[in-house]
Amino acid sequence: MTVQFRISSVALIDPLRLYDLLRLRVDVFVVEQECAYPELDGRDVEPDAVMLWAEEDEQVLATVRLLVDHADDTGAAAAADALRIGRVATAPAARGRGLAADLMRLALDRAEGRLVRLDAQAHLEGWYARFGFVVDGPGFLEDGIPHVPMSRAATPPEAVSSATHD
Repeated sequence: MTVQFRISSVALIDPLRLYDLLRLRVDVFVVEQECAYPELDGRDVEPDAVMLWAEEDEQVLATVRLLVDHADDTGAAAAADALRIGRVATAPAARGRGLAADLMRLALDRAEGRLVRLDAQAHLEGWYARFGFVVDGPGFLEDGIPHVPMSRAATPPEAVSSATHD
């Protein structure tokens, strides 16, 4: 079957598909990575939040979340038009197919040249760098996992599509 890519706000996602998306995130971030934290953080239901996912044969294979970046952890206001990518997750059986990279390109295309931020697990810094992200602050621990803050300057959308495929 063919992989299909979807983009939607949570309010418009079929409840069973939403369950599959959230289950994938819990399976990866809470169970696989052994991080007991509140995966459902309330940000998915923000009016401007968008979920992107890849599915095949009615199975969710990978997902990414795109949010408006309202403020950083210090409470400082973010750039008015900045976005934040997070919750990048791929099902173990679907890894190595380039689905997360495809979803990143879709999210960055949707960002329409806006500043985009993310907090990368430190071992994935190089992977995110392929999409133009650079470390823009000191590393930190989140749920016992080293992370680095990264950002991607506002770039014309056509620059996103040329990112290296995995």
